[in-house]
Amino acid sequence: MTRCALDDVLALRVVPVVVLEDVADAVPLGRALAAGGLPVAEVTLRTAAAAKSIRALAAGTDLLVGAGTVVRPAQVDAAVAAGARFVVSPGLSRDVVERCRVHDVPVLPGVATATEVMAALELGLDVVKLFPAEAVGGLATIRALAAPFPSVRFVPTGGVTEENAPAYLAHPHVAAVGGSWMVAPALVARGDFDEVTRRAAAAVALGEAAT
Repeated sequence: MTRCALDDVLALRVVPVVVLEDVADAVPLGRALAAGGLPVAEVTLRTAAAAKSIRALAAGTDLLVGAGTVVRPAQVDAAVAAGARFVVSPGLSRDVVERCRVHDVPVLPGVATATEVMAALELGLDVVKLFPAEAVGGLATIRALAAPFPSVRFVPTGGVTEENAPAYLAHPHVAAVGGSWMVAPALVARGDFDEVTRRAAAAVALGEAAT
């Protein structure tokens, strides 16, 4: 498995946050994202199909596949074994960060406060996920945190939509956004992968416009 850097994950400025209930949907979804020019996906460990879906995507597509909702070191082990090339967590756990370093995979932990940003910096991290972004103040919180922490870049996730993503992406301290609008569970459930491709292409355009 080729090592990736966090900047590789964030390069397109939009990271699809994927929830898969059926592993059979994994490869068609991955191919739809790639067809739209968005070859990256964070597969959340919220369903019984998640690990198998990561494995299917890693083996059956060219996507840069990561694992999300990782809260324990053992989940890091399982995700990497399945083919995940980066890890995303809803919060900041030293144990999770250190296990990712053992596996030499990038990690994007969640923060919501100045204290958590300081803890991330102490762990040598300068890119963090703001989560849940809209619930903790969105852009106003990013502006407030960016002032005392000018070296930190944020990846707001949680409540980010196609409509508010441009405002986030325009902020100089936002590295990328995480969102699920292009991979909405309803689209996946009905197999509307053409619409996934259309939305993925539109998301890429948002990122390009903000660059």
